[in-house]
Amino acid sequence: MQADTLSNIAKEYLLAEAVIDRLTRVIDPGVLHALLVSPDISLVDEAAARETARRLTTVLGGGVDIVVDVERDPRTDGWRLLITRTVHGNNHHTRIDHDFVESGDYTQIKQTAQVLQGLIQPGAYVRRGEQRAPVGSFKQALEWLLDHVRRNIAIQRYKGLGEMNPEQLWDTTMNPQTRRLLRVQVEDLITSDEIFTTLMGDEVEPRRQFIENNALGVRNLDV
Repeated sequence: MQADTLSNIAKEYLLAEAVIDRLTRVIDPGVLHALLVSPDISLVDEAAARETARRLTTVLGGGVDIVVDVERDPRTDGWRLLITRTVHGNNHHTRIDHDFVESGDYTQIKQTAQVLQGLIQPGAYVRRGEQRAPVGSFKQALEWLLDHVRRNIAIQRYKGLGEMNPEQLWDTTMNPQTRRLLRVQVEDLITSDEIFTTLMGDEVEPRRQFIENNALGVRNLDV
């Protein structure tokens, strides 16, 4: 696979992983990852909902610790998936309903699943240099590559330039051969103040709402 193609697939996959990571508060993460394998959800009637539950159960391996069933949705009188995960004898319930199926989050997961469809075939492996390893999923391949890359990289973060050693300050900021100077202009003072207040102010709810509304469109994220 070409490097640019792999990079595009990785970006698509990481977008879905970001959605899944956020949704794990309300939907079981095992089922969310199962949707990357079998993404089609139909809740139009009881039979369709039960078929969806059966397919997800198959992807999950049919274990006794997690069960996907069907129940009435009291809000719409339609059908929804009931997910029950048992941990140390305690049952934890989450649900997938029509609101989720119609959401942008599900659209992103389904889009990523379509990109990954048929990508990893039996006998697939990942290779970097002279090292290689068999893989059964794109997630496994990506994690293997990232693990190998991280072994040779040291990541440091600083709150300010004054925390750096002189050599680090030269390499990152002062060297005229590698530094970049960007002009910052305030074209709309009111809008800029609103954004600054949203992201840096004391109110948490507007900041959370801003992140949820813009998470899938972010580019050049500093991690």
